[in-house]
Amino acid sequence: MLEDQVNSVYLAIGSNLGNKIQNIQKSIFFLSKKISITQISGYYETPSWPDKKKPKFVNIVMHVHTNLNIIDLYNHCLNVEKNLGRLRHGKNEPRTCDIDIVDFNNKVIYDFKNNLFSPHKSMHRRNFVLIPLLEISKNWLHPKKNIKIINLISKLPLRDLMSIKKI
Repeated sequence: MLEDQVNSVYLAIGSNLGNKIQNIQKSIFFLSKKISITQISGYYETPSWPDKKKPKFVNIVMHVHTNLNIIDLYNHCLNVEKNLGRLRHGKNEPRTCDIDIVDFNNKVIYDFKNNLFSPHKSMHRRNFVLIPLLEISKNWLHPKKNIKIINLISKLPLRDLMSIKKI
């Protein structure tokens, strides 16, 4: 990949600890040091998964341009999470900040060494990714499944569609 190539990327940011909206805003600020933000969805609230007793999440999706390759972007996201106090205690634990690369250049990428996949391997089942993504990219097409975003959303269980709300 050419170092000066501009990459088109969708990132998902979520928080369910502390001041969630402020955590997301700080994430955006620190991410913007190495990326150019073109669009940001509204804020969406969802129950924590898989344990609904844990604090609710606030999530957004944003479209960005960057000259970083996928590994450097991934590392930048991890550094932002760490700087905002994310501790990795275990899977699905509450966190101040979670940043996922949802889609990188609308290409299928597998990097098993870094456990990095584009599109994100679970995004097609996540209301908190699909609904905000639809808001900013109505014509987005899943690069691996070749399915339009509206069709992915229509496959979500009704409880997932009912449990998300724009705030």
